[in-house]
Amino acid sequence: MQKEISNGVEEKIPEKTEEKNHNFRQSAWEFIKFFLIAVLIVVPIRIWVAQPFIVSGSSMLPNFENGEYLIVDEFSYHFRAPVRGEVIIFRAPRNTSEFYIKRIIGLPEEKVEISDGAITIFNNEFPEGMELSEAYIKNISRDRDLSLTLKPNEYFVLGDNRPMSSDSRVWGPLEENLIIGRAWLRLWPFNKVSILF
Repeated sequence: MQKEISNGVEEKIPEKTEEKNHNFRQSAWEFIKFFLIAVLIVVPIRIWVAQPFIVSGSSMLPNFENGEYLIVDEFSYHFRAPVRGEVIIFRAPRNTSEFYIKRIIGLPEEKVEISDGAITIFNNEFPEGMELSEAYIKNISRDRDLSLTLKPNEYFVLGDNRPMSSDSRVWGPLEENLIIGRAWLRLWPFNKVSILF
């Protein structure tokens, strides 16, 4: 019968290995906590406050160019209605899986008239009509005249590059429930970073 021989030294698990395991568990737990906190903060902001959009197309030239990266304010319209002149992002009325960027021209219950490229707004404040002064427009379209009265939940929106824009002149008024938010911040390109009003 064989006997086991001991050298008299008690074997121990090295303390460094135990310490490494403890440090790894602690680091993993810290990372999980950070990730959960980030998700709890970022996801609600992304869903209800602001989200990114990239401009596609030339309908808003020269004020917004193809490829520009915008942050859209979704929060403000929970507390106030959109106002004339604001640039908004919304779901396309004919295909709600697409997003458009346009400028608000007509507000709910207003009458909008376009004649030879000039826009006149009729409302309680201006029953005789007020012609819009649009300094941001470089390309005026004189190809289509129209007259339209908006319902209580409708807006009239146009692209700044009128000859190249599919907007309310083509597909009619924009319903309020399709509005995502207003263009708030331009982050790209870097030489055009700006807060938009």
